[in-house]
Amino acid sequence: MRRLTEFLTARATSWIPLVLALLASAALFAVGSGSTSDSAPGAGLPDSAESVRVSELQESLPSADSTSALLVYSRDGDALTDDDLSAIAEATERLSPLSLDGFVPPASISDDNTAALVVVPLEIETSIETQTERAVELRELANESLPDGLGALLTGAEGFEVDLSAVFAGADFTLLLTTVIVVAILLIVTYRSPWLWIVPLVVIGTADALASIAATRVAAMIGITLDASVTGILSVLVFGAGTNYALLLIARYRDELRLVEGRRPAMARALRGAGPAVIASGSTVVLSLLTLLFAELTGNRALGIACATGILIAMVFALVVLPATLLLFGRGLFWPYVPRFGSDDPSSRGLWGRLGRSVAKRPVAVAAVGVVLLGGLALGATQVQTGLAQTERFIQTPEAVLGQRVIADSFSAGSGSPTVVIVDSDYADEAAEVAAGVDGVDAATVGETDGTITQVNVVLDAAAETDAAFDAIRALRADLADIDGANALVGGLDAQALEIAEATEADQNLVIPLILALVFLVLVLLLRSLLAPLLLLLTVVGSYFASLGASWLLFQTVFDFPALDTNVVLLSFLFLVALGVDYNIFLVTRANEEARELGTRQGMIRALAATGGVITSAGILLAAVFAVLGVLPLITLTQIGIIVCVGVLLDTLLVRTVVVPALAFIAGDRFWWPRRLRAADAASTPRHRAPQEQLQA
Repeated sequence: MRRLTEFLTARATSWIPLVLALLASAALFAVGSGSTSDSAPGAGLPDSAESVRVSELQESLPSADSTSALLVYSRDGDALTDDDLSAIAEATERLSPLSLDGFVPPASISDDNTAALVVVPLEIETSIETQTERAVELRELANESLPDGLGALLTGAEGFEVDLSAVFAGADFTLLLTTVIVVAILLIVTYRSPWLWIVPLVVIGTADALASIAATRVAAMIGITLDASVTGILSVLVFGAGTNYALLLIARYRDELRLVEGRRPAMARALRGAGPAVIASGSTVVLSLLTLLFAELTGNRALGIACATGILIAMVFALVVLPATLLLFGRGLFWPYVPRFGSDDPSSRGLWGRLGRSVAKRPVAVAAVGVVLLGGLALGATQVQTGLAQTERFIQTPEAVLGQRVIADSFSAGSGSPTVVIVDSDYADEAAEVAAGVDGVDAATVGETDGTITQVNVVLDAAAETDAAFDAIRALRADLADIDGANALVGGLDAQALEIAEATEADQNLVIPLILALVFLVLVLLLRSLLAPLLLLLTVVGSYFASLGASWLLFQTVFDFPALDTNVVLLSFLFLVALGVDYNIFLVTRANEEARELGTRQGMIRALAATGGVITSAGILLAAVFAVLGVLPLITLTQIGIIVCVGVLLDTLLVRTVVVPALAFIAGDRFWWPRRLRAADAASTPRHRAPQEQLQA
């Protein structure tokens, strides 16, 4: 470690990693990501999923090269007039040139005469830009020359795809701009310097840009395409974690500048002190993210490989590029609060030192209060409901959702998202008869065939993606499986949503234990202890459930969210446990270092005094960065952002500040069990001595 830090900081060699990083960055920027996709998140189910197999079999049917747009006409619940019906008939004629065969079937009128549904057959279009232009034209033609009060809404698969893509149009820029502004403001507040904040912001900003390109390339190598939701989370994670690492290193560098006269030796000592904590922290996050590679859903695997790549780049920039960049400037970079050689360390008499001494006086009572607070907040997690329908995933309700609601109110609830059954053609009539008799099915009709397989169209009487719709899908699959030789497969949007929910649950059951095991293993290797890692892991898990409960109360009382999206629990657990343990690593590694000279009690107080300010700043910054996900009008990302934001604040202000020190004080030297503390080498210089004492020694 010493040789490496000397290479990174020596006058003769410190420029080498900086130049290499600049050349590598320029090359990567020149090559680019190789992707022009600006797609919205896909389903990501494995090929073995029944709904995926249905979609593949549909490609052999005559209509395989076509799709359709649904246009629903209504008067906000009032009955349609004769003039309305005439205007709708004229609209279908105007829409005919856009249709696949130049013809649009007559509108279907609801039984209560409050809505009319027009199905426009269309060619399949893979370009989202062309798809959006076609949607604009459809909406204009459908609403042209309509009587006052009558309106048309574009919905169905075509409408949802366009509206969901619109959510992510320009999302990367909006998210990046907001993140940069938030990080810049918090760095200015943290450093209280007119220019110091620019250095870490530029370094981590460059790392973020490179991470997006590198992650896209790495994902493509294993056949995964990143969508806008993944790249958005990637950017937030790189900025949040990378800035945290920068804050820790710069804080340690500032401390060393008071103890060492030269800035290069000071940086070398700072790297030796903060480097292991950053490496352990980053490795924990990377390993936790890589557990997603075992997930069933492609979206989870994409997120894992992309964000793991991003964290690796953030670590390299924080430990290699940032030190070289800081060394280009003198102590004046910290102006107006310049750390002078020989000046006293203000941390020992600051807020965090006083807090540590206060906690040390009554550790049992403090730990009990902390556990009660976490437990009380965690009670809210017992009321959590999961599962958002497609119509509930937007903060700002798009046109496709409004249209789907009109269809659900006026027609059979499942009309807007029909279920598809594929059977061997010889059993088509029997399958339709069996399907029609299933509880929850409104109608079942035999559709098109290629001579070998036939499609049976099934309309459910339950709203899309509800528990009732899922029950109907399960019953449908069970009853159709009893027809020997039919080889019946059930697909469609409801079947797909059910399989996504089941795959998400399976991913949670697999990935969450893996994350816990890996985090525990990293802590054991870092601290060479069993008790301390166990206690740290329990505190982080406790803060996760507390944040989940607190966030659920917010979702119910402030945001009026009906439920958590299916993958929110897994992803928020991943980010909170992996990132939350970071602050414990920063604190406890410093406590381990100090305890060798001062003992566990005084070592923890000293560590809290030394790291309290920087870890609190890092936690507030990370919480704010994740909260930025709320700028996107998609409930899933907003929920993840809020849960992680609340959890990081709990970790930073309660768990790491109070609970962990209290547990260490209660355990005493047993905190490091089974390892025993050993005294520092006699030749080593205590870090807490004043510089004058060092010179006399």
